[in-house]
Amino acid sequence: MRQFHKMHGLGNDFVVLDGREQPVAMSPALAKMLADRHLGIGCDQLILLEPSAKADVKMRIWNHDGGEVQSCGNASRCVVALTGAKSLETGGGIVEGGTVGTEVEVSLPPPQFAWDKVPLNYPMDTAHLPFAWGPLEHPMALSVGNPHLVFFVPDEKAIDLTSVGPSIEHDPAFPERINVNVASVSDDGVHLRTWERGAGLTLACGTGACATAVAAIVQKKAVSPVKVHMRGGDLTISWAPDEPIRMRGAATHVFAGEIDLEQFA
Repeated sequence: MRQFHKMHGLGNDFVVLDGREQPVAMSPALAKMLADRHLGIGCDQLILLEPSAKADVKMRIWNHDGGEVQSCGNASRCVVALTGAKSLETGGGIVEGGTVGTEVEVSLPPPQFAWDKVPLNYPMDTAHLPFAWGPLEHPMALSVGNPHLVFFVPDEKAIDLTSVGPSIEHDPAFPERINVNVASVSDDGVHLRTWERGAGLTLACGTGACATAVAAIVQKKAVSPVKVHMRGGDLTISWAPDEPIRMRGAATHVFAGEIDLEQFA
C-alpha cells in the first residue's frame, strides 16, 4: 500500500505520491488510471515527488490524460505546503516557495517569449499571433514553464471554451500542444478561464494566471501586482521584465489515503 495526499489549489486538484524513499514506477497509463474520477482516485493532475540534486525535492506532473508536463503553478504551491520545501525541481525550471501568512507564494522562472521557447512550430511574432479560432483571434504566446496562449476579450464567460479549446490545444502550430486562456480586464483585476492541455476546463490554473498577468502587464492592460480571479478563487501575480514571476494564493490539503498501485498493473 502506498500513501497519497489529495490536495487542491483553488479547486485545481491533485493526487500527490511521494517516491523519494520508495520509488514509484509511474507511467502515462498508470497516471491516467489514478486520475480517473470514476475508476481511480480522481484529479486534474498526478504529482510524483522524487529526490533532487538541484532542489529540496523534484516534482513530476502528469495531466488527467496521462501526458507528462513540465510545470504546474497550483501544484507547486501544494507541494510547498505539504513538504515545507523551499525549492522544487520541475521540468520548467527551479521553483522557489514559502508561506506568506495563510497563503503560499512560489517564484517561477522568468517568462519566455521567443517562438522556439514557447514553443511554436515556426517563427512568428508571439506578441500578436496571426491566428483566429471563431471569436478568438491574435493571442499572445509565451512560456511560463509550460506553453500558453492568452486572449483578451470583453467577457471571458461568453467564450465556449469546451467547444473551441480542444481545437486550439491540438493545432499543428503547437508541437507540445498548448494551454488556452481567455481573460477580461476590469477595475478589480483580471477575470480568467483556462482550457488546460490534457485536463480540459479547470476551476483554476496557476501557470495560466501567471501567463495572463504577464500578458496584461506587457500589453499595459494592468500593473503589477495583478489580482487574477478564477472560478475556484483568486491569485495575486507579481512580475517585472527579466524577473521571476511570483504567485501567491491558497493551497489546501483535503485528505490522505492509501492505495495498492499493483491493482492497476
